[in-house]
Amino acid sequence: MSVDPPRKKYRRHEEEKDSDSDDNYVPYVPVKERKRQQLSKLGRIGQLKDEQSKQKSSSENDSNEEDEDKEKVWGRKYNISLLDQHTELKKLAEAKKVSAVERQLKKEEEILEIVAEKKALMGVSELAKGIQYSEPIKTSWTPPRYVLQLPKIRHEKIRHELRILVEGEEIPPPLKSFKEMKFHKAILDGLKEKNIKKPTPIQVQGIPTVLSGRDMIGIAFTGSGKTLVFVLPLIMFCFEQEFKLPFIKNEGPYGLIICPSRELAKQTYDIIQHFCKYLIKHNLPEIRSCLAIGGVPVSESIDIIQKGVHIMVATPGRLMDMLEKKIVKLGVCRYLCMDEADRMVDLGFEEDVRTIFSYFNGQRQTLLFSATMPKKIQNFARSALVKPVTINVGRAGAASMNVIQEVEYVKQEAKIVYLLECLQKTPPPVLIFAEKKQDVDAIHEYLLLKGVEAVAIHGGKDQEERSRSVEAFRKKQKDVLVATDVASKGLDFPDVQHVINYDMPDDVENYVHRIGRTGRSGNKGLATTFINKSNDESVLLDLKHLLMEAKQKVPTFLAELCSENEKYLNLGDERGCSYCGGLGHRITDCPKLEALQNKQASNIGRRDYLANTAADY
Repeated sequence: MSVDPPRKKYRRHEEEKDSDSDDNYVPYVPVKERKRQQLSKLGRIGQLKDEQSKQKSSSENDSNEEDEDKEKVWGRKYNISLLDQHTELKKLAEAKKVSAVERQLKKEEEILEIVAEKKALMGVSELAKGIQYSEPIKTSWTPPRYVLQLPKIRHEKIRHELRILVEGEEIPPPLKSFKEMKFHKAILDGLKEKNIKKPTPIQVQGIPTVLSGRDMIGIAFTGSGKTLVFVLPLIMFCFEQEFKLPFIKNEGPYGLIICPSRELAKQTYDIIQHFCKYLIKHNLPEIRSCLAIGGVPVSESIDIIQKGVHIMVATPGRLMDMLEKKIVKLGVCRYLCMDEADRMVDLGFEEDVRTIFSYFNGQRQTLLFSATMPKKIQNFARSALVKPVTINVGRAGAASMNVIQEVEYVKQEAKIVYLLECLQKTPPPVLIFAEKKQDVDAIHEYLLLKGVEAVAIHGGKDQEERSRSVEAFRKKQKDVLVATDVASKGLDFPDVQHVINYDMPDDVENYVHRIGRTGRSGNKGLATTFINKSNDESVLLDLKHLLMEAKQKVPTFLAELCSENEKYLNLGDERGCSYCGGLGHRITDCPKLEALQNKQASNIGRRDYLANTAADY
């Protein structure tokens, strides 16, 4: 039996392969292309370029793009140093980077256009009739004559020294003393009683602006004295009105102050009462003010309104209810202030504000104040103002530089035990913030069991208990106040030395407001924040960049966090997110905007974003 030799078998196999019609077909490569590939492998790019230039001159119809593609052949370049090649590649990378930045900015502009409010923040009747006011309200107040005669360079120098940024037309000059502001001796005595000797930066520029009748957006860090900027001019305006023509029964109010929480409204009302008391001491006409908040009987407000009320301090819900029932009218109201304005304008409150505007019968002087007011909210708010003056002391949303911020990693189950150790850092009074009502109650009960003098407030408690707790803490009868975010906005506890965030809030703006309860009026304060794996990474990134901005110590576990779009955080003039103001992300990754869009998409009714319950309104 014969066996075929291996060579014969191999040749038969080759023949079988060749007989396969299409599977192993090798396309024909032209000589020109084979030569180009060979030159490319050898690295003789220079010779290839010469041939391409000849080809270009011979054929005029060849496009520039095709020529560039042919020139960009990878491999070692003929007669070009490695350093020059590196420089060329670096330029290409920079060009790609610039184009990526441009794409990012273009994308952000598109998002801002989508979320921008189309309707102006004006009353319904004003929008319907097309009513627009071109000039601000005129007042009888003028700066001292010698100040008006000073050069503008002097005013700019004062603003520069105090780090006051102003925008607007015909800005009133800054005044460095309350006497220059022409306040009555009764007001000056009231300031002396509170140990307020000279105005803060926001008051230096803000009070003359308000006294001049100008609409204003005031942005300054917490504890900077924003309340006096709108309270003192209002008292003087009401005193002038009462002196010229006394208010009769059921007339008023002349001035309206809207606050986002009951506690802040009560605090503002108490400050107004303090100065009105000094007016009576100097045998001047009585300035009547009323408080309209949830949890307090309406009858108390009605009694004052029937006598004729000059100033009303209210929360949005109670005010809307009283306007709808015609208990109060805004026919003669010419002064409107919204404290913590971004909270009422932002995330759904603009409709309530627009409805309130509809009850005004004429032009009003409008003031908006907050410590955190992103550009988007400022632009939206300007639609309601006439030639507004924007006064900014520090970056909007920046933390107070007087507060030392400490961030500690604490496991969820260890938080409540670690609280006692944290309380030893400073003497009382201490303020503890938690996100949930049940956590507030649990912490309060735990501290009482450990012998700590503590009180607690949250939206689930009735107003009488809340007021009693806040007063006991303010008068130092209690050492610790445990609260939800109802106590974070605007409340003034001048002696609080330590704020503890039992939970890191879901919104970095709430964090800024919370830690602003300490380090007030030039004093130093300490803020300790517990974080762990349960916290959202986007909030922790915002916190990290907030600490870096305030030159605070950034713990290792925060420093290691890095977002995918870290390179885009400081594009152009806008830092971080242009929607919410967070420094750790851009608007393309804004969790607040995403939450709003999800709510709108699912058609869920408006939820209170102020961490207060509906009862607060």
